[in-house]
Amino acid sequence: MAEITLGRYIFERLNQLKVQTIFGVPGDFNLSLLDKVYEVEGMRWAGNANELNAAYAADGYSRLKGLSCLVTTFGVGELSAVNGIAGSYAEHVGVLNLVGIPSISSQAKQLLLHHTLGNGDFTVFHRMANNISQTTAFISDINSAPAEIDRAIREAYIYQRPVYVGLPANLVDLNVPASLLQTPLDISLKPNDPDAQQEVIENVLELVSKAKNPIILVDACASRHDCKVEVEQLVNATKFPVFTTPMGKSGINESHERFGGVYVGSLSEPEVKEFVESADLILSVGALLSDFNTGSFSYSYKTKNIVEFHSDYTKIRQATFPGVQMKEALQNLLLTIGQVTASYVPGPVPAPRRFNSPAEANTLLSQEYLWNRVSTWFREGDIIITETGTSAFGIVQSRFPNNTVGISQVLWGSIGFTVGATLGAVMAAQEIDPKRRVILFVGDGSLQLTVQEISTMCKWETTPYLFILNNDGYTIERLIHGETATYNDIQPWNNLKLLELFNAKNPENYRVSTVGELETLFSNKNFNENTNIRAIEVMLPRMDAPINLVKQAQLSEKTNAEN
Repeated sequence: MAEITLGRYIFERLNQLKVQTIFGVPGDFNLSLLDKVYEVEGMRWAGNANELNAAYAADGYSRLKGLSCLVTTFGVGELSAVNGIAGSYAEHVGVLNLVGIPSISSQAKQLLLHHTLGNGDFTVFHRMANNISQTTAFISDINSAPAEIDRAIREAYIYQRPVYVGLPANLVDLNVPASLLQTPLDISLKPNDPDAQQEVIENVLELVSKAKNPIILVDACASRHDCKVEVEQLVNATKFPVFTTPMGKSGINESHERFGGVYVGSLSEPEVKEFVESADLILSVGALLSDFNTGSFSYSYKTKNIVEFHSDYTKIRQATFPGVQMKEALQNLLLTIGQVTASYVPGPVPAPRRFNSPAEANTLLSQEYLWNRVSTWFREGDIIITETGTSAFGIVQSRFPNNTVGISQVLWGSIGFTVGATLGAVMAAQEIDPKRRVILFVGDGSLQLTVQEISTMCKWETTPYLFILNNDGYTIERLIHGETATYNDIQPWNNLKLLELFNAKNPENYRVSTVGELETLFSNKNFNENTNIRAIEVMLPRMDAPINLVKQAQLSEKTNAEN
């Protein structure tokens, strides 16, 4: 073919980057665009229940694939997705946000079209998107459209942030040269300034050479910006103890002999807290220092010798080096750091807390038991998704096997995020390795916000584990404020009827209330294989919560009350 439509060009470009599932909801301004999905071999249209869920799904998919695509319609559709897009922006997740908009002639005539505000302003939603996008494009010229599309995809991938593209309905059927697809997209990072990078490396090596108790602290952006390999190589080269934050969990294999646990400021295990805070050098990789990620900003380092490696700058003590990106900087640091640390003698790191299982099988389940027990049920390669609330805090005390992917939304913290994200993750897993298990832990309250997306999971015959933690409402909110307030109550659902409602193929449903029931489930060989979609309702006491959530809730209530 000498020419292809602009719509097909977009999806061919995405397919070249192994983005094979498109999320969204059809609307009259994007229907012609959606026709083109089916013209690309291996591409599929997920067809979500609503735009917010679709945005969450695109987020979950991107966390595994490095990029995703969301398609909505002008006004009503794109605004429904804004919350999900904002979360992707906050948490460094690359999403190409395609919005079908009215034709160029309709815009020029300022027609009083549906889905508008009735004032002839067709750019108002584009202007809104500027604040939660790495960059935007409002396509108006077919000749420059392919280059604009390439720029949008490249920036979403490189910077791991959403990018907004407005596509007039009449342009997606116009032709562009097919030969443009023969030039691969350049998705490489621009090189660091060599002089600035050399100064960074020299300063880091000097600090390392003087350190007696150095540590490495891994946070979310190490995973988001593809630095997990460099992190592991840094640990192997130095033998320094390595810790993660809650958001950084799965940024390093937790079976590594130098892994010491999860650091959450004052909410950390005492031995972890003492170990980290007594360090005389901290090499921090990919930090996102939000309140829930730091125990309400309770980091108490005794040293000022802190090196922060970020995706777009490096900071050493009080000096900032703009544009010195962590991936290249770490790769260059690895060339020489082993010589400087040759005399370092690695000491012991904090050992995992020992867990004593209740002796009686009829002991009622508790958060403490659940989050310690699942550690031994998880297996290598699992994709573990934890909802804002008890799950996101409880998972901190679990140990992940090697090559696990942990997904949570600790910074943005939109309740209900994980149900949509699970759809995205499980569809990505189908494309990467269908044997990988996708495991969701979601509270009964959060589930009610986005439950419709389980329907899409059923439509595509995906096989996630859906653990529904039933503690009779919003426990995290009760802990922060309003323990007995009715605004923290929810209408109880028959959660084990949901898969039947959504017409799942061969669903499995379980309800567990005791230690013995959970043990029986986890020891079931068939249950351990992801052959069917499963709903597991875990019955827990209303005010039972992981201890670090109880402490965090107290800190949050105090912060909220401050003048």
